[in-house]
Amino acid sequence: MAYRPTARTEATRTAHRERLLEAARSLLAEGGYAASGVAALAARAGVSTGSVYNHFASKQELMAAVFRHTAGHELAAVRDAVRAEDDTTARLSALVEVFSYRALKSPRTAWALLAERVDPLVEAERRTYRSGYHGLAEEIIAAGVAAGELPAQDPGLSAAAVIGAISEALLGPLSPVGEEHRPGPVVAAISALCLRAVGARRP
Repeated sequence: MAYRPTARTEATRTAHRERLLEAARSLLAEGGYAASGVAALAARAGVSTGSVYNHFASKQELMAAVFRHTAGHELAAVRDAVRAEDDTTARLSALVEVFSYRALKSPRTAWALLAERVDPLVEAERRTYRSGYHGLAEEIIAAGVAAGELPAQDPGLSAAAVIGAISEALLGPLSPVGEEHRPGPVVAAISALCLRAVGARRP
């Protein structure tokens, strides 16, 4: 007779998987991907090294799952902030400010999400993550053009420029070897640049 997992064994398996993911998130925030070796993950989660492979085929698969979960959480927070606003300027400002402040609050995690050198599985997740922000910015800009709040433009192209500007501008402040920056002036400058770029009125 084929083995069928019971509710208890499935619950235990799920709990172990969540412990591994939580350990990986913690290590990522402390030292990026370099600090997230399988032995370190197992030690942080309180499980054997071999048991890691009962849940993930490789470290790369585990880190892709961590990236997917962490990046999805960040995107959801930005999307909620954007959709709470009423006009184009406020929505675009919310996108820039919430993204930037959250990144600057957790710089090591943000650096791993945005810029750290990663394997192809994680890079694929990064592209998905970035396309989510691009889609959100494109939605804001297209609605602004339709409402007459922004000048005529290609929403997709403008969205790519805005997301690229935010990401690139944050690399210096987020860099593990860079100088410390005060978040307020950094975020204000990025926001002003993005609003000017699409022709939005200043708040």
